[in-house]
Amino acid sequence: MPGSVQNAAPLTVMPASLSRSFAHERAYPVVESEYRNGESQRSVQATNSRKRWRLAKRLTPAQLGSLRDFYDARKGPTEPFYFYDPYETSPKFSHDPTGQAIAGRYTVRFAGEWNQSVDLGRADVNVELIELA
Repeated sequence: MPGSVQNAAPLTVMPASLSRSFAHERAYPVVESEYRNGESQRSVQATNSRKRWRLAKRLTPAQLGSLRDFYDARKGPTEPFYFYDPYETSPKFSHDPTGQAIAGRYTVRFAGEWNQSVDLGRADVNVELIELA
């Protein structure tokens, strides 16, 4: 069908590394109309929430190189990949580098540009991921 968009088909999994900071957000898309008399009307655009993760990582040079190579191979925010939410995996905080385990696995993409700062022996990287349908 012309104009159809195919679902994202990830081929790889984000490399596992510990996060110094981990934030998980859920947003429900809503259409809101406000009127002059102060009333408003809202309707839901989707029945499922859209998830977003913000990760701050402190990495060794080898881990930094691995994550940067992964980011570059995905062409930044262009290509999808699998991400395991450590709080939803079974057992908790497990990681499947093959992408076969379904529990806690999400299809995501990077939501921003590469952001890093380097200190003595370590690098701080902030990563934002957004779920794809």
